[in-house]
Amino acid sequence: MATPFMNLRSFLAPVLAATLVSCGPISRVYNQDGPRSRYLAGVGVSSTLPTAPVNPAEASKFWDGDSLIGPTAIHIVRSEQKAYFYRGGQLAGMTPVSTGSSKYTTEPGTYKVSQKAADYSSGTYGTIVDTATGTVINDDADSRKDKPGPGQMFVGSPMPHFLRFNHGVGMHAGHLPGYAASHGCVRLPADIARKFFENAEIGTPVIVE
Repeated sequence: MATPFMNLRSFLAPVLAATLVSCGPISRVYNQDGPRSRYLAGVGVSSTLPTAPVNPAEASKFWDGDSLIGPTAIHIVRSEQKAYFYRGGQLAGMTPVSTGSSKYTTEPGTYKVSQKAADYSSGTYGTIVDTATGTVINDDADSRKDKPGPGQMFVGSPMPHFLRFNHGVGMHAGHLPGYAASHGCVRLPADIARKFFENAEIGTPVIVE
């Protein structure tokens, strides 16, 4: 049976020859931390590795790539709900993920990291809050259809350590329920999301299968 590393070799040749995915600039909706939205529910904050898992879905994560050198690559396997980070052809880290749900599929393909943003907020998903009191009116707002009323505003969900690889789709810290549940992005545990972000470069191949 082919391993993720074996699969990676067959994918890398066309990836390295592919052109960089083009997309518009990343922009924050607001420059302050907003109220917690349902989209990012459960995200923890961690600064060191290893750590106790936030939930059982994160139990098998690891990072052992700080001493490795060489080109980087990321392999996301949707059937496993896992992501693998390689440096110099060696496995540097692995983590459970949560990819797009059946309604919001994370499309398979060969991509590249096109932009990085450590402190990024969604322009689509978030909350609608009362500007005077800060009360959350809608904790699962979609800015394309849910419009703030008088005295209200939309606040985009924070997506820490965002690595964009397919137009509006990227990897970021987020809640892992143990199954595919995102709006198309790839959610990672907070500590691993930071490691992926720190070690990935613009142009790092991203293979989604």
